[in-house]
Amino acid sequence: MNDFLTASATTLAARIRNRECTSEQVVTAHIERIRQVNPIINAVVQQRFEAALYEAREADARVLQNPEGLPPLHGVPCTIKENFAFEGFPQVSGVVARRHAIADSFAPTVKRLRDAGAIVLGFSNTPEMCMWIETYNQVYGRTSNPYNHRHIAGGSSGGEGAIIGAGGSPFGLGADVAGSIRFPAFFNGVFGHKPSPGIVPNTGQIPMPVGAMNQHCTTGPIARRAEDLWPLLKILAGSDGTDAGYEAHELRGDPSAVRLADLRILSITQIGRKRVSAELQAAQLAAATWLGSQSQGLSTPHLPELRYGFEIWSAMMKKAEPQDFAEQLGLGRRIPVAKELIKWCGGQSPHTLPALVLAALERVPIPYARFVKLGEELREKLIAQIGVNGVLLLPTFTSTAPRHHFPLLRPFDAVYCCTFNALGFPVTQVPMGLDSKGLPLGLQIIGIPGNDAVTIAVAQALERQFGGWVPPRPSEFSKSFSRFI
Repeated sequence: MNDFLTASATTLAARIRNRECTSEQVVTAHIERIRQVNPIINAVVQQRFEAALYEAREADARVLQNPEGLPPLHGVPCTIKENFAFEGFPQVSGVVARRHAIADSFAPTVKRLRDAGAIVLGFSNTPEMCMWIETYNQVYGRTSNPYNHRHIAGGSSGGEGAIIGAGGSPFGLGADVAGSIRFPAFFNGVFGHKPSPGIVPNTGQIPMPVGAMNQHCTTGPIARRAEDLWPLLKILAGSDGTDAGYEAHELRGDPSAVRLADLRILSITQIGRKRVSAELQAAQLAAATWLGSQSQGLSTPHLPELRYGFEIWSAMMKKAEPQDFAEQLGLGRRIPVAKELIKWCGGQSPHTLPALVLAALERVPIPYARFVKLGEELREKLIAQIGVNGVLLLPTFTSTAPRHHFPLLRPFDAVYCCTFNALGFPVTQVPMGLDSKGLPLGLQIIGIPGNDAVTIAVAQALERQFGGWVPPRPSEFSKSFSRFI
């Protein structure tokens, strides 16, 4: 694979500034890679290649004219999750009723990346209204995993994870309400960071989280190299004067100042409800053992409350009083869920089955107060056990990327991720090589609220020790393409 397609955004920006290569060369390489892989994985659903090449040539001219004071991502390509507003381009969010919707402004996070010099190549696929663990909708279709197209890419930032994992983009922008950055990063073998609430604004998304929902939904980066996570977070961070987190945190510290020798490592490979595969447990054990040898030690805390993570997330989501999902699907007017389910059975509904099931389930009563209280207690217990100088290692899912449709059979496997949206903890997703089937392994690094620098520092250390992202083998794409056609 061309080295432009394996380097970090940080490295590419330095090479462009130092005139070791041009932005046009880097952008062209990524466009060619997208054209090669996208017919197989369907990750990028809207592109702006001609505009990107024009911007790349302008970036190169600026390097020649005035190389001083260039922004940090000058001339570096990227992709954006399609539910973020980009003026003049579709913002469909996988909803048939929005298939002609065009954004009339830029989301603050998109503008910040562009102001930092990034060149947007295109926009990546999401599930319908960004609410499912597999990326599929009836506007753009299904996104597949670059390591095996028969397997899922995750959701809701599945298109981002897939194109970055395939080498088509150095980094991208995603959002996470129940694992929507971490699942795609995990299934596609790259890095992702779900920030502490309030660090990065959510403004400019469809659906748009408001009020207390900003505790649960956070915007953050997905990248093929860990060294990009902190610089990207610094670019994205800061209030936009509109969005507000339920419990906002300032971006503080720096991963370079974190010493592994000062940290405490906690690790849990099972939470007593959904069994994790042996290969994932082994990968986490390897990471935990090595980190323990470099730090203050390794321990295994007893946290039985984690088994109720899905109920805690559901109750706290309900407490945040979001707009009914059925109303979001109807663009403000509640859809007749039972009627749409009947139409779906006959292939006549514009909605996907996961979206309709979620809309139906939101009316199912749950012991709301009990699980909110349990979540508040668990939050305090975790803060006390992890501490300022600690991290918790946890699986992301019960297996590596499953086959398409599998999440419909095992929706509660999402418990390993969604719990930490409800509790407002920062989490960094770290790849850990490939399993025996050639699918990416990985784990979550969890810190207490505000300790984003610590989780990212640990991710960087694990990348140095274990290698991080492993690009898909060319043979996998050739085999997939032969089946595809």
